[in-house]
Amino acid sequence: MRLTRLAALGLVLPLAPLAAQEWHYYGNDPGGTRYSPLDQITRENVNRLEVAWEFDSADFADGRTGTPTRSAFEATPLMIDGALYLPTPMDRLLALDAASGRKLWEFDAELDRTRRFNLFINRGLGYWKQGDTERLLLSGQAGSLFSIDRKTGSLDPAFGNGGVLRAAPAELPEDTAGGYGLTSPVSQCAGTLIVGGRVTDGMPRGPSGDVRGFDIHTGQLRWRFHTVPRPGEFGQETWGGDSWQQRGGTNLWTMASVDEELELAYVPLGSPSYDYYGGDRPGANLFGNSLVALDCRTGSRRWHFQTIHHDLWDWDLPSQPSLVEIVRDGRPVKAVTIATKTGFLFVFDRATGEPLFEIEEHAVPAGDLPGEYYHPTQPRPVQPKAFIRQSMRPDEITSVTEESRAECLAMLEGASIEGPLFRPRLTRMTVFFPGTNGGTNWGGGAFDPETDTFYINSMDVGSLAAMLPRGEDSEVPWRSRSGPQGRFWDSNLYPCQQPPWGQLAAIDLNTGEFRWQVVLGEYDELTRLGIPPTGASNLGGPIVTKGGLVFVAATNDKRLRAFDKDSGELLWQYRLPASAHATPMTYMVDGRQYLAIAVGGGNKYNPGSFLAKIMSFRLPDPP
Repeated sequence: MRLTRLAALGLVLPLAPLAAQEWHYYGNDPGGTRYSPLDQITRENVNRLEVAWEFDSADFADGRTGTPTRSAFEATPLMIDGALYLPTPMDRLLALDAASGRKLWEFDAELDRTRRFNLFINRGLGYWKQGDTERLLLSGQAGSLFSIDRKTGSLDPAFGNGGVLRAAPAELPEDTAGGYGLTSPVSQCAGTLIVGGRVTDGMPRGPSGDVRGFDIHTGQLRWRFHTVPRPGEFGQETWGGDSWQQRGGTNLWTMASVDEELELAYVPLGSPSYDYYGGDRPGANLFGNSLVALDCRTGSRRWHFQTIHHDLWDWDLPSQPSLVEIVRDGRPVKAVTIATKTGFLFVFDRATGEPLFEIEEHAVPAGDLPGEYYHPTQPRPVQPKAFIRQSMRPDEITSVTEESRAECLAMLEGASIEGPLFRPRLTRMTVFFPGTNGGTNWGGGAFDPETDTFYINSMDVGSLAAMLPRGEDSEVPWRSRSGPQGRFWDSNLYPCQQPPWGQLAAIDLNTGEFRWQVVLGEYDELTRLGIPPTGASNLGGPIVTKGGLVFVAATNDKRLRAFDKDSGELLWQYRLPASAHATPMTYMVDGRQYLAIAVGGGNKYNPGSFLAKIMSFRLPDPP
């Protein structure tokens, strides 16, 4: 019989009753574990879940009717004192009664909907409380941060300029359309707001990706960490010549985690710009693709680990690190995990950065682009093994349907198909696994402290791309050109390799071994043909509960699912009005447990379906 860490050590997790029933952070706690101690909904009764209420914000964009780009409803609500709070894709903040879905108040950040963004996205909120003061922190896609009174929905006059902080770097012009924005919740630690941002990554020079710390009460700048080191700073020698100057990318666009006791923020950083060519930035390029532990009070680097040296694949660190406790040599160890687009899960000692599973540097091949710099090695953890596909062979082309196989074979004519992870981009079409969205993306994983198990969903969608010359006058001599469908899939969005195309995995963090891995998602039309579930493309993450369940939506098949956390058995699924590319959450109010999810469709996987609806589920009868 396998003992849990808590049982083995004779420990009990103390949980404040009220906090255990609510959801105060994007990942339910500052460390982003996405674990809930609620257990009213269990393995035995989950199949009785029904819709309790739904609220349609109607706040979405399809990229056709009056808006230049599409929306993606990727938010996870917070639940505080009987109310749900969540942002819409268009930067409206809603306060809803958690039991009925009735709107309590609304705040509109007045986002300019005529501006062009990659997608209209707002993933969630920050929240802090001190005494009787409670504030919600709304990230704004145009580059501002809003401090809002939780009870009234009014701006906090003591913060920034009348409640609004222009978070964009001071050197960035006010009218830089789409050049800098906040799409993810900010984190807080030691009275400091940890703020990153979305920056353009299509050209090498652009807005800085620096991480900054602001006073949580006033919005005054406390510190700035240069994600691209300047002369005299640690890591500056990893940027050849003057390539560090005005370098774009290398940014915190996703969520950071914080250890309030150590007063450390764990910051996952993106790739340097330009994503696919780095001849103008020779060297390993710290702190690109790095997990960096920063002192919350000063912004100084405590430790770091670079997961990719000199990224040429756009495999930035997309997900919030998870702060966990695991067992080493019979004793508990506070650790931090980071899941990557490449399908690796790195695990480190939270205080020192020491790897808790061995990491090896492996030689990787060079490519054929004139002037490019190819780093000779890349890191790989010995354990856990990769949770996604990282390569394919020519004999693994799809045979799910004859039409799909024919279309994929036509796309692959003359292409380079077989090769290892970290194979370089070539001047002819090349297949890469994973694609630019991973593996895993911003959804990340969930950690169960009862069994020290980490749950993560993944997708196996590759990319098909070649490098083409830009022209003599271009700032970058080469650009990436994708295949005819944009990704390595056919016109029906069926991936071009054999299934599975999406999976859910459970990994024992004490041993690094997989406990189970199951297919996640299906295509209804293929199922009707008698084809077993193939798995499906997915964006969004899971949660895990004491009730023995892993809840996950994410897939582009309009399903919300519940799995047995011990076996991976599918116990319940519900067909939603659109796909939910978001992470669910759970809470209890009036003695009843609810499960809530943002339903939006659209995104990059459902081009014809757009919504911005929040749905909440519960058992039909009170206990």
